[in-house]
Amino acid sequence: MENKNLRFLYLIVLALVWGSSFILIKRGLTGLTPFQLGSLRMVFAALFLLLIGFNSLKHIQLRHWKYLALTACFGTFVPVYLFSYAQTEISSTISAILNSLTPLNTLLIGILIFKIDFQRRQIYGVVFGLLGSALLILNGAATHPEQNYNYTVLLLIASVCYALNVNFIKTYLSDLNPLSITTGNFVVMLIPATLVLIFSGFFEAVQVPETQNVIVYIAILGVVGTALANILFYQLIKISSPVFASSVTYLIPVVAFFWGLLDQEGLTWVQLLGAAIIMFGVYLSAKK
Repeated sequence: MENKNLRFLYLIVLALVWGSSFILIKRGLTGLTPFQLGSLRMVFAALFLLLIGFNSLKHIQLRHWKYLALTACFGTFVPVYLFSYAQTEISSTISAILNSLTPLNTLLIGILIFKIDFQRRQIYGVVFGLLGSALLILNGAATHPEQNYNYTVLLLIASVCYALNVNFIKTYLSDLNPLSITTGNFVVMLIPATLVLIFSGFFEAVQVPETQNVIVYIAILGVVGTALANILFYQLIKISSPVFASSVTYLIPVVAFFWGLLDQEGLTWVQLLGAAIIMFGVYLSAKK
């Protein structure tokens, strides 16, 4: 299959997987703290990747490891905790929508740091995205006083982390295959994530039935939603561009929205308008 067609297939698969991740996080938080959930997710992903990708580590040269450490930090380690904490107060649907700001941040960071070319239309897209986000957040805070929308700041920081990640990978790690990148990332994160898991009190909490019941959700989130999805995502970056790859966040909110409906979450018409404005802004920024 040609790269042009293959990249759209990857995009759809990633949207289905990552769009379903938000409801898994929500389920996991019923029995785990954000630190326990994030750490366990990374440990599951790391162990799985070592099983399938240990031999791929031989392709990693010494010069690659500093960039693997950076992409591990910005692409997974920090955002995992930010999203887990944010969803203690914000619905899974809102989390997915604000995650769609990633392509806009990818463009801005590409322009400011990596000196990529841009068009005026793309800057308009950034403005639309910011306006849509403001509308979504302000209306949500007014209509859902039981939710603390200050936590949306964590989601915005996470989207900036993701944007840094895709630019680093495209610029500095494009000569590595996706399995090597992903396995290298999680080798870097395995020890820190395990230490956080230990000191978070997980091994005391795991004796409680509520905690045991949600571990299967985190196992799926770690293996499918993190390990396998990252391999696919890095392959997508390799055969396309950072902005195109991050435009998977167009589709993620659609999948998350339907999961939210099944879980009795809802959006006001103003929030739906804000989400539509964000998507239009992302479209302007990513369109060639």
